[in-house]
Parts: sequence; structure tokens; C-alpha cells
Amino acid sequence: MPTVLITGCSSGIGLDAARTMQARGWTVIATCRKPADLAARAVDGMIALPLDLADPASVEAAAAAAITHGPIDALVNNAAFALPGAVEDLPRDALRTIFEVNLFGTHDLTRRLIPHFRANGAGRIVNVSSVLGLVGIPWRGAYSATKFALEGLTDVMRLEMADTPVRVVLIEPGPITSRIRANSIPHFEAWIDWRSSPRADQYRASLLKRLYEPSGGDRFELPPSAVSAKLVHALESPRPRARYRVTTPTRMAAVARRVMSTRALDWFAGRG
Repeated sequence: MPTVLITGCSSGIGLDAARTMQARGWTVIATCRKPADLAARAVDGMIALPLDLADPASVEAAAAAAITHGPIDALVNNAAFALPGAVEDLPRDALRTIFEVNLFGTHDLTRRLIPHFRANGAGRIVNVSSVLGLVGIPWRGAYSATKFALEGLTDVMRLEMADTPVRVVLIEPGPITSRIRANSIPHFEAWIDWRSSPRADQYRASLLKRLYEPSGGDRFELPPSAVSAKLVHALESPRPRARYRVTTPTRMAAVARRVMSTRALDWFAGRG
């Protein structure tokens, strides 16, 4: 049975991906930060490993532990969090915090597994990006910055690894049913002093409602299984695509990025 290491398996995209690949006969090494989530993945029959991407020691330990379970065939870098707020209200340490997880820790884990893939003569690296890695929208500057960076890093890695047996893939979801919005609230409360912001009224009228008031979800929102369907192809196809776009907004953003002027794209993105 092939083995895949998937990060961020507590809920949402990561959890569905883990369950989908397990159902297809893969051995799944699932990482989470919280002990309760690790216990749940173990009950599911997965190999559960603790991983905090913000902690270099944790990344080193998780990579070393994963390899002890035998050859790893693929790595799915899914773990990430959001930090909503206006760009002008983002403290330097706030950006450092989100980059530690969404980019630096992800890159660190990937580098630690590439020698393993080279030694095995094969490997897949799948980085889960976002529509916000194609087009930024208001209030999502920090998250968008990490995903733009992940896109660039992945594109270059794909080129550089073309002469090796390691394949590098991007998956770009749009709105997917998950807990990312609810999970972003503690980060927002820890870092964004919105009451002192010149945009305080805009926060009240827009972002606070989106964060704290129940909603029916986005109009184009799809379940995590939509991402898992693309992941199956990315992991099992002999010739995986360079990138997989999930949801209508992602496909629209990709087209808009190519054909619209900057002024038109700003208008498009400003509508959220």
C-alpha cells in the first residue's frame, strides 16, 4: 500500500483528504496539533503524528517519525490558518506568525522529505494553496501573502525537480466548507486592534459580521470532498497536472488574472 503524509487533518480539507485516501487503500500518516484530534485519527486507523509547523523542533521530529513507518510516497501540505484584518493593521509579528506556519514550516517539512523521495526513486509533493494565491481580496492580506508566496515557491520547485523522480503539484481551492473562518477568530483577536483602526466602522459593517455572525456559507461553496477528488488524481495519475483548480471562483480568478487589466482586476477583487 502506498503511504501519504497529510498535514492539518483535524477537520475540513485535511480530514476529508485523509479519509478519502485511506478508503482508496493508502496508508495515511495524519498530522494534527491537538492531542484530541490525534487520538481521533488513531481511532480512524491512521498513523497520527503531532506537528506544529511553527516549531522547527516539531517539524524535525514529525519528519523523522514519519520515515520510521516505511517508505513515504507522497506529502500533502494542507495545514494553514487565516489571520483576517486590514493590511495596515497587521503588526510585523502577526505576519511572522502566519508565515511560520503557512510557508516556512511547510517548506521545512518538504525539504526534510525530499531526500527520502530521492532515495526511494519517486515522490509526490502536493501543496494546497488557495484562490487567494491568485487574487487577493480585502481583509485577507496576511493569508493571501502566504499563499502567493507558496505559489511562487511551488512553481520554482516544480521546475527544479523536473530532472528528478519527484513531482510537485498545486491544488487551488476556492470557498470550501471548513472551520478556517472560525479558527481565524483567535488570531484576529490576538493581533488586530480594530477598535483603534481608522477602519473601525468598516470592520463593524463587514468583517466582524462575517466572522461572528452565522451565515449560510458562500454561494459557490463546495464540500471538502471536491478538493479530495482533485487530490486523488494528483496522487494517483501517472502524469499529474501542475495545478488543480477547485470551485468556480478559482477558475474565474485564474481567467481574470490573465485577461483583465489591473484596474479591472482591482474592481473584480474588491467585490470580494
